[in-house]
Amino acid sequence: MLQLISFNYWHRRFNYISKTFTGHTNVVKTIGCLIIPLIVISIPKELIPLDGLTVVHHRAMFIFTLAAIFWIFEPIPVFATSMLVIFLELILLSDSGVVYAIAGKDESSFGTLMTYQEIMATMASPIIILFLGGFFLAMAATKYQLDQKMAQMFIKPFGTNPRMVMLGIMTITAVFSMFMSNTATTAMMLSILIPVLRSLDANDKGKIGFALSIPIAANLGGIGTPIGTPPNAIALKYLSAEHDITFGKWMLMGVPYVIIMILIAWFILSRMFPASTKSLELKIKAGPDYGYKPLIVYATFCVTVFLWLTDFIHGMNSYVVAMLPIIVFLCLNIIKKEDLKHINWDVLWLVAGGIALGMSLTKTGLADVFVSNIPFSSFSATIIFLVAGGLSLLIANFMSHTATANLLIPIIAVIGSSVPALEKVGGGAMLILAATFAMSLAMCLPISTPPNALAYGTGLITTKDLTRTGLIIGIIGFVLAFAFLFLNHYLGLI
Repeated sequence: MLQLISFNYWHRRFNYISKTFTGHTNVVKTIGCLIIPLIVISIPKELIPLDGLTVVHHRAMFIFTLAAIFWIFEPIPVFATSMLVIFLELILLSDSGVVYAIAGKDESSFGTLMTYQEIMATMASPIIILFLGGFFLAMAATKYQLDQKMAQMFIKPFGTNPRMVMLGIMTITAVFSMFMSNTATTAMMLSILIPVLRSLDANDKGKIGFALSIPIAANLGGIGTPIGTPPNAIALKYLSAEHDITFGKWMLMGVPYVIIMILIAWFILSRMFPASTKSLELKIKAGPDYGYKPLIVYATFCVTVFLWLTDFIHGMNSYVVAMLPIIVFLCLNIIKKEDLKHINWDVLWLVAGGIALGMSLTKTGLADVFVSNIPFSSFSATIIFLVAGGLSLLIANFMSHTATANLLIPIIAVIGSSVPALEKVGGGAMLILAATFAMSLAMCLPISTPPNALAYGTGLITTKDLTRTGLIIGIIGFVLAFAFLFLNHYLGLI
């Protein structure tokens, strides 16, 4: 009895110490991540070797540094960092913040403040509404099994050959990820994959290929439309005025690229992880009958996609069209109050923080200061493209693609509009698109994208498998992206 009491006592003490140590570790990590931003804000701006730096620029630099470090090392959740960015901008950079009273004293050295309305408006940016419309489509499709029925319909023509079934699964994954969250698409398709894996022999190497095919197809498919992945939507924010790219134009560029990349990825996977099973039977369970509601979902899905594709005819942009599924599904009780709890609100907040950070870089003029102090004009267009694309591909492998887009695209947009050498090859639009495509190609690690993490969680693949395939596909896709974008430039789409 004494031994039991002693064991229980020390077991409880060990758990308490472990929890305390974990809590302290998080605190230490947060404090560690604050060191560099605090050093940045503590250094007098006169000692920072940047010409034209104002007080507002200095404060924006502090927020940018904090956001970058917090998004990379995640001492707090990434969406919490986004909210922190918006709060700090309201306090330090807005006309309703604690520095408002000082603004009028010496505007030339202090800088220009943003309005608090434009900072808060990032929470209801048209980009946010675009994503919300996509989430509603995804929820309704999953709830009423549009996804399962379409999967069954599309996979059936690919027969029973394992290689062809893999191509079918990759094709469906890519198509869904063009209009739905890549994460939601991967989760859906992994559940569909279960009967396929059961049909394969126990030690079949093809299981690894099938498990890898879904996240790779989801990451590639997201390139096809402006709403396919958050970096696309963030890039679209900077592709306006003379660089305006409509939903249809984006698809004319993105879809052919996705088709070729899916075929390349399929060839690589089927060669690296060939299936020993000669034939398999795919059986997907049919769901219950929901009455007329699935018909409403089908019709709304088709009409929304049709309107997105024909914006040049009716004149409604993609943001306005995104309101259609929201209104239809809410008013007809397709999506209920309980369903709203399943929306990825954290993704919306993360995007809002990224938009706010980009706004602070451009509205305060900090991005212009960075660019004007680096001799980009002496670089060739090729070097600028390689650096922008290569940096995007590298960083996005180690942190969220959305966070990478939030950090890099605002600066890349300024470089694109300020370097004359780029005008001959499409200017800022080409540079932004090249970097955006490169971000979606970053999939070498389980942490690179949520689809990778979901597939890794099946236990069928290792980090080595992801790194090998991700590196090969990433490099090929990087080269092919430049070729495609230049071709589209000469065709007049960019």
